[in-house]
Amino acid sequence: MYYKQYGNTDMKVSAVGLGTMRYDMEDVRAGRLEKCAEIPLYAYEKGINYWDTAPTYCDDKSEIITGLALSQVDRSKVFVTSKVNFGTLGTEHPTRDTFRRRLEMSLDRLHTDYIDFYHMWCMLNLESWQKHVDALYGFFEEAKSEGLIRNIVFSSHMQGNDIETVVETGKFKGMLIGYNALNYRFRQSGIKKAHENGMGVVVMNPLGGGMIPQNPDAFSYLTEGTDLTVAQAGLRFVASHKEITVALAGCTTKAHVDDAVKAVENLVEEPAEEIVAKYNAKGPALNDLCTGCGYCKGCPQDIEIPKFMDAYNQKILSKKEDRLASRLSGHWNLPPEKASACIQCGSCESKCTQHLPIMERLKEIAALAQ
Repeated sequence: MYYKQYGNTDMKVSAVGLGTMRYDMEDVRAGRLEKCAEIPLYAYEKGINYWDTAPTYCDDKSEIITGLALSQVDRSKVFVTSKVNFGTLGTEHPTRDTFRRRLEMSLDRLHTDYIDFYHMWCMLNLESWQKHVDALYGFFEEAKSEGLIRNIVFSSHMQGNDIETVVETGKFKGMLIGYNALNYRFRQSGIKKAHENGMGVVVMNPLGGGMIPQNPDAFSYLTEGTDLTVAQAGLRFVASHKEITVALAGCTTKAHVDDAVKAVENLVEEPAEEIVAKYNAKGPALNDLCTGCGYCKGCPQDIEIPKFMDAYNQKILSKKEDRLASRLSGHWNLPPEKASACIQCGSCESKCTQHLPIMERLKEIAALAQ
């Protein structure tokens, strides 16, 4: 396993980390949690020592499963994370008690006395971040002073420039962001600023929500000169950034763990600007593609926006108009005229982590029915 220094801490973490939101859901729902725990245990055997979990993952069982595994290994050799925000606390006006109850629940589930990296979770924009800092940061500091958490970090879906603003506050030891071969042009300034400021940078969604391995022809350029699959090469692309500490791999099977390990064999780190020079203009850009995160759900007109945006991806990737319509009808069973219900309220665009022109795309899709 290839290891990197986590920012300006003394922690050496694996270049790929275990993302624990993809435990086998059939096993989860059947209560076979010990079987699910075999995945982090196998990852541990393979040298993956950074495990990322959170409340609500896997029907709210991820922390429990991860804790089952954590209780069976040398705790000092694993760096475990969890997360909190207004949603997990159930209020935008948390008290010390509500914060502590949530933290203590995570500690109990994880069978540990401390969490190595505790995230202020899912900051979509600067306004959301500021509200969370005002309400929660003091509680984070108190918990850290007591040794319940070791590092205060944040999770973000913000643009690069906004990430820079957060980084410059100096309040955090590291950050978790979505970054991949689709969006590297879009968030690169943020990871560079964090690295310059001595922060650790952990990457979620390194395969674009599955879009990269699901479209191997469009992303075959990532595999050039390697014996890697597109999925492995997508992980390697992220891990090879000098500015990135950990690329999280969501693993359902032991084969997924093996893929993650292979992705960083004999890893060579390069500065972001060199990677840009190497890959620029070779593949599709995130500015065009939806990564399927689903944050846009909740349309007041009940438009199934993620499904429409997925279909629009097919047009972009194939450069063929008919692929959009065929995806809607053949895969989602959605008529394009359903998109015409959009009232241009902007709710979806305000929540979109990629800042896509959703309303414009819905109008374009609706026009297919004319």
